[in-house]
Amino acid sequence: MRRPLMAAFAAGSAAVLAFGAAACGGNGGGSGGDVVGLITKTDTNPFFVKMKEGAQAAAQKQGVDLQTFAGKQDGDNESQVLAIENLMSAGAKGFLITPNDSKAIVPSIDRAHQQGMLVVALDTPTDPPDAVDATFATDNFEAGKLIGQWAKAKFDADGKQAKIAMLDLNPNQVSVDVKRDQGFLQGFGIAVGNPDRIGDENDPRIAGHDVTDGAEEGGRTAMENLLQKDPSINLVYTINEPAAAGAYQAIKAAGKQQDVTIVSIDGGCPGVDNVSKGIIGATSMQFPLKMAQMGVEAVAEFAKNGTKPQATAGKDFVDTGTTLITDDPQPGVDAKDTAWGKQNCWG
Repeated sequence: MRRPLMAAFAAGSAAVLAFGAAACGGNGGGSGGDVVGLITKTDTNPFFVKMKEGAQAAAQKQGVDLQTFAGKQDGDNESQVLAIENLMSAGAKGFLITPNDSKAIVPSIDRAHQQGMLVVALDTPTDPPDAVDATFATDNFEAGKLIGQWAKAKFDADGKQAKIAMLDLNPNQVSVDVKRDQGFLQGFGIAVGNPDRIGDENDPRIAGHDVTDGAEEGGRTAMENLLQKDPSINLVYTINEPAAAGAYQAIKAAGKQQDVTIVSIDGGCPGVDNVSKGIIGATSMQFPLKMAQMGVEAVAEFAKNGTKPQATAGKDFVDTGTTLITDDPQPGVDAKDTAWGKQNCWG
């Protein structure tokens, strides 16, 4: 799966010494075992907190020493580069990483490969994807498709014509953003243009697209913009649950909360709670704890016998699953209720 190695670049000792500020934790596994690293985007996002918990549990079970690190904020590539240097100095057998910059981190991954380490991406693929040995992630297209199918079944059952607001991530149209957006549209039965682009479809049911930065405030602003453009909106797709929460604020302020259905993706505990309250109609749950557990197990197996993980059949990554959460089940769409969701959510 991995692409050919790039030439190694020099790494001064000062970079390794400067790394301390990027670390978010020490050993989480068995003392004296093989070293395995976990490098997340930040150490504050509940998604990555749950990921760390999964890695720690797996490390204890596998008898390896887990060393954890994180960027100072989303987008901080420098700290992740230093984390890799630190793990190389520690003689790690491999590491798991959620890249802050999918392309800029690749030279550091190549250097780690030259030292014989296994590298696994979690949640976010590298650019190119085969810069790592494997990617453990949610099938974001399937996650979008599930909420699209649920929304289609609900609107058909109610005999309603949809007018849809699409609340995406940002103008960069990164892979996770595109796949969730396009998956939703396909699930709802709307033909898309270029499957690698957002917003080129030509369907009158789509009122418009706006971006949220995956944040509550962004969701509110985007929803306000689209409601001004088309007050008849009655279905809202959101890139994630914080954006959904913001969208609901705008919808409630406009007095339309009884007339608009919101769907989303994440599976965080606040989002599942919003499903139980009727704020979100349905959400697709991801499993960050499972991603990390499987990643640690893969590095431990590689350390034992050199075996590398294999992608899920028909995909270029290891699919860690997604489950639709709703208290309003629709015929033909598999789902779990919020009681199950609260037992399996993160954050």
